[in-house]
Amino acid sequence: MRQFDWTQSCEESRGSILFMTGRADFYEKYLETFNDYHAAGWNVTSPDWRGQGGSGRCGPHPHVGHIEDFAIWVDDLRAFYSDWRASHPGPHIVVAHSMGGHLVARALAEQRIHPDAVILSAPMLAPAGGGMPEWAAYFLSKIICAFGREKRRAWKVSEKPLEPEVLRQGLLTHDADRYSDEFFWFAERPFVRLGPASWRWVERAYASTRQLRERKHLEAVDTPILILATATDELVDHMTIERAVHLLPRAEMKLFGKECAHEIYREADPVRNEALQASFEFLDRVVPLQ
Repeated sequence: MRQFDWTQSCEESRGSILFMTGRADFYEKYLETFNDYHAAGWNVTSPDWRGQGGSGRCGPHPHVGHIEDFAIWVDDLRAFYSDWRASHPGPHIVVAHSMGGHLVARALAEQRIHPDAVILSAPMLAPAGGGMPEWAAYFLSKIICAFGREKRRAWKVSEKPLEPEVLRQGLLTHDADRYSDEFFWFAERPFVRLGPASWRWVERAYASTRQLRERKHLEAVDTPILILATATDELVDHMTIERAVHLLPRAEMKLFGKECAHEIYREADPVRNEALQASFEFLDRVVPLQ
């Protein structure tokens, strides 16, 4: 896995952040956020997930995001986290966005990782599904995979599965400059670009969502968790997030409205600054300076 690592001197270190990105992401998208955390005294590490960014591809097409099972990523996270925790000073914090939030939540629910605190940004605890009932979307994706189309793209250029093409920026951020930064990196490092997910990714996403809804597993997670969410998110299901906040014993939520799209840490300054402030205040409270 390709990774980014930005350390502090031992005297200045507040602890260590492991930042796990979302679907089709790459760590360059979050350099501004890494800088914010680093300026606050944190070591920052961020790997590209297997099959994304600079970590190669898991399917035949370089611009289709394919995975055979989300359990592969959960295993990768467990192994990476173990090595990272052993080599970086604590407290050990995991920050994750969207699909990364789903995988971190699964790793917590399965007792695979035990960080001191977690921040989840717009976690994809369940895909939004484009207005289609979850059972129907899952059934449709299973049928399409059964017909041998599992490695083909599940949608066109939109980030919204199972829906016609829509304006991508409107789904992600209100900040045009931060949105365009992604395309700067596509030009500078073309290998990081990834397009739609495969139908197998969609089918496995819904299967993993069912596992993640296990009440007893969520209730057993004792890690302090801050969830940054927007009630108008069109990419992830907000009601599933609300349910998780209710079930996770030490979870709290910072909720935004229509002023905020999916990429909260890449939103316009008023939202982004509020999200960062909430993140830093949470960490100061749950892992105070010694």
